[in-house]
Amino acid sequence: LRASSTLAFRAEWRGPAIASSWAKMDKKKSKWTVIWIAMYMLVSSMMLIVNKLTISFLHAPSYILLCQLAASAATVKVASTLGLIEIDKFSMAHLKPFSIVAMAFLGTIFANMKTLQYANVETFIIFRACTPLALCVLDYIFLGRQLPDRQSAFCLLVLGGGAIGYVGSDKEYEVKGYFWVGIWFMVFLFDMIFLKHAADNVKVKSNWTRVFYSNFLPCAPLLVIGRSTNETGNIQWSKLGLAFLILSCLMGIAMSYVSWQARSLVSATRFSIIGNVCKILTIVVNCFIWDNHATPQGLACLIVCIVAAYFYKQAPLRAEALSDKSKVAKLELTTARNAKIEAAGGNSAAKTSKT
Repeated sequence: LRASSTLAFRAEWRGPAIASSWAKMDKKKSKWTVIWIAMYMLVSSMMLIVNKLTISFLHAPSYILLCQLAASAATVKVASTLGLIEIDKFSMAHLKPFSIVAMAFLGTIFANMKTLQYANVETFIIFRACTPLALCVLDYIFLGRQLPDRQSAFCLLVLGGGAIGYVGSDKEYEVKGYFWVGIWFMVFLFDMIFLKHAADNVKVKSNWTRVFYSNFLPCAPLLVIGRSTNETGNIQWSKLGLAFLILSCLMGIAMSYVSWQARSLVSATRFSIIGNVCKILTIVVNCFIWDNHATPQGLACLIVCIVAAYFYKQAPLRAEALSDKSKVAKLELTTARNAKIEAAGGNSAAKTSKT
């Protein structure tokens, strides 16, 4: 009787053992999530400054972007040919979704470059800080997330208020700059939602496959854009400009990889907010090396926006929330059963000893 109760007890306790293994897996995943997000924040915070400096020297946004994309695609292909990394073979299953990814990516980056050409860095950052206001709704509609809780909703409202305050204090207000940042805002929303969908649903052997397709496919249309605008005739070459161009290409490779990796680990809204928070470093560097930046009032509004973004909490998946409640209920039921079996085993052992 004692042996049978012990076996039953061990069998029932497999549930908590599995829960413990789940917890270890979640902890390991959380560790890698933090690492990839930290790497993304470091590269992203410096990429904006490097792009701004490169544009200021060469005055050719689409040409610079073409160099960055071509360098990234060529690096991945050469490394794959040498056997250093693995990418998936060409297939229509990858071509169709990544063609949309490439066009969205191209539109976002090109509008980003044009924004930096006509507006200061802070103007771009403040509009980027407002993207979670729309993304949280799009996350709910298209990606199965819950709507933000009260704290997160309040943070989003603060983000909007800070953005309005910044625009009112912008000393370098220019219609053309705000036109391009408005276009960037709309394309960016589609880009964030569809790229998150692609990261979750398009199966690849390696993250380098995503990097290759998203950089290679936009090169042809970008070459056409560059020739139609005759940007190459306006390039002012210098040693410093060439150095910044090479640096931007190297950072473009790193940015492509770490952004895809980080994007696959968090929601679209959370990914956007992470990008907003890392812009604090961008602001600090920009104030030291650049004369064209925001007023003290504008910087104050910007800091308010980024602080609000920091306290925003990622909304869980609706199915995930239901699954968590189900797991808790099952764990409580298993614990109650285990307690009964343990009590029954103790009573049986006492009876046996008396006999």
